[in-house]
Amino acid sequence: MGTTRRSHRRALVRLGGPVYLELLAGVAAGIINMVWVARLGGDAVAAVALATNVENLLLGVVLMAGSGTTVLVARARGAGDPGAVRTAVRGGTALCALLVPPVALGGFLLREPLAALLLGGTGDGTGGGVHALTVAYLAVSLPGTAVFYAGNVLDGVLKGAGDTRTPMRLAFLANGLILVLDPPLIHAYGVPGAALATVLGRTAALAAGLAALRRDPLLGAARAAAPTGTTGAALRRAAATGLPMAADFTLRMGGTLALVAVVARLGVTETAAYGIATKGMYVATMAFYAVRQAAAIHTAHLLGTGAGGRGAVARAATLLGAGLGAGFAALLWAGADGVTRLFGAGPEVAGAGALFLRCLAGYLPLMGAYIAAAGVFEGAGDGPYLARITVVGVLLQLPLALALSGLGLPGICLAMTLAMAGQGGALAVLHRRTARAAQTERVSTFSGSG
Repeated sequence: MGTTRRSHRRALVRLGGPVYLELLAGVAAGIINMVWVARLGGDAVAAVALATNVENLLLGVVLMAGSGTTVLVARARGAGDPGAVRTAVRGGTALCALLVPPVALGGFLLREPLAALLLGGTGDGTGGGVHALTVAYLAVSLPGTAVFYAGNVLDGVLKGAGDTRTPMRLAFLANGLILVLDPPLIHAYGVPGAALATVLGRTAALAAGLAALRRDPLLGAARAAAPTGTTGAALRRAAATGLPMAADFTLRMGGTLALVAVVARLGVTETAAYGIATKGMYVATMAFYAVRQAAAIHTAHLLGTGAGGRGAVARAATLLGAGLGAGFAALLWAGADGVTRLFGAGPEVAGAGALFLRCLAGYLPLMGAYIAAAGVFEGAGDGPYLARITVVGVLLQLPLALALSGLGLPGICLAMTLAMAGQGGALAVLHRRTARAAQTERVSTFSGSG
């Protein structure tokens, strides 16, 4: 048992390590991008911040295609069925092609009312200020979602094939080009130049990724095999597999935004401190999501082979996530003052931010364990149950935050911790139920064969 768990843990680290570096590269590039934009003034910074929030929401849409493709390709790889691999790739590609026009074209046509909505209906239509700059950025970035979505699905195909290193290299390429292109394009075109640099960097990475697909031996064998079903059926299967994951992400994004509104009731100092602290948390939460992706890939592959071992993977992922959470909690506790100073916070904001980071000591191990273990359920096709747990968690967190907000930021952190503990408990119950169901199925199969 111990050896099996160690082998699963090694597989999770092998798959998840490159994913973590991929996520870190994107965040680093985003921060440096904002540094260059800041030279244009406060309106430019606000416009880019608002517009990139739109992209974060749109990521939830394409996760339906990207995550669904990853799981289905990994399952077909485990089964050793190149025809099923080809079908899964075709389904994800078709779903992406279906999603792009309403998002890219529809978003471009609606960029002005969308910018006004982001600004709370304060767009003045005079061609100046944050509204006009936001519209200018969206005019480039929204059509560019075609490249963003295609790259996400391409990454999903490679990850499903067991290759997480190539997506990491593609992320380094894209973000490296963005950093090189940012200065001249922002100097030449202003805020739209920042969006153009992002689109061009991603386009180059997409071209390199398409070349990498042709070199992958598994995908090469899939191209030579006959598909195992129609493209329409494959599209529906990719959507059904990926939709719960997209819904889970979108719900968590919505819950986070709602929590910001609760924090805002505490005052400007607390809001600024919370914003800085959550940026400090990114380093930890990205590690959890990297393990989650690795667990989904590994579980789907094992199910494809028919080898089982889902329970052992769940235990390995939970322990790895909790361990990472505890490690990051210790680092943030010790370095809380340095983190807040890194963002240039004043003494009052820095003190409140450091207090909040130290209050995360109980939250991060719980979050790490839950997020990591959730990948096992995604890979096994139990995403709908996860989405329900997320709904309950978000609905629980908000009233708890309101009730405990009298304690200040520590009360907000306590609400987050209690809500996460509830989600972890619900996931443990789901794990026991699925384990009993799998055991009953094995017994029935054995009895029938006897």
